[in-house]
Amino acid sequence: MLSQSEENYLKAIYSLSYTEDKISTNLLAEKMNTKASSVTDMVKKLSEKSYITYLKYKGFELTEKGSKLAAQIVRKHRLWEVFLVDKLKFGWEEVHDIAEQLEHIQSKQLTDKLDDFLGNPKFDPHGDPIPDKNGVYPSLKVSFPLNAIELNTIYTITGVEDGSMDFFQFLKRYEIGLGSEIKVLEKFPFDDSLRIQIDQSEMNISAIVSKKIFVQKVIE
Repeated sequence: MLSQSEENYLKAIYSLSYTEDKISTNLLAEKMNTKASSVTDMVKKLSEKSYITYLKYKGFELTEKGSKLAAQIVRKHRLWEVFLVDKLKFGWEEVHDIAEQLEHIQSKQLTDKLDDFLGNPKFDPHGDPIPDKNGVYPSLKVSFPLNAIELNTIYTITGVEDGSMDFFQFLKRYEIGLGSEIKVLEKFPFDDSLRIQIDQSEMNISAIVSKKIFVQKVIE
């Protein structure tokens, strides 16, 4: 059984593997908000337990054993987020930190029962896919960042990239959520900001925000 800290490192490497070609000590230290020396010590522990390996020019990489465990940690985290939002009525901006604690519960039976109780959801409240008990992710429909879509065309918000509390509070303030219908009315070349219609309201959003909101086209 791994400690919570060891599981957090596995999940961080798992997450970085989707966006980075090379996972270095410094990159992982930045992700974990810790010192490079601490990362070195933890990597040694995980390597000795056969959860990660080091490849020249590629940095750290999860073994099959490590990847399977990391996927299950992600599964638990996202299932608990669904439970907190759907059943306990937490806001989607509130659940990440709570799920960070609950994801370390070891009972596989509890996780499977939770999955069944929730109706085997495919996505969490932020639009991220939930792997099944075998670590297999659901098929994804193509989503686009808001800054890349056609003008005056209706899209539905399907996910967000930024998981920070500040970003979720921003979205909540302007009542932007999953399933909201959104249309880009105008693009401003000066700063790449957008004028949008969200449901029945109009507002301007920055380029930073528009890159972090993902949408799918509504098929009429």
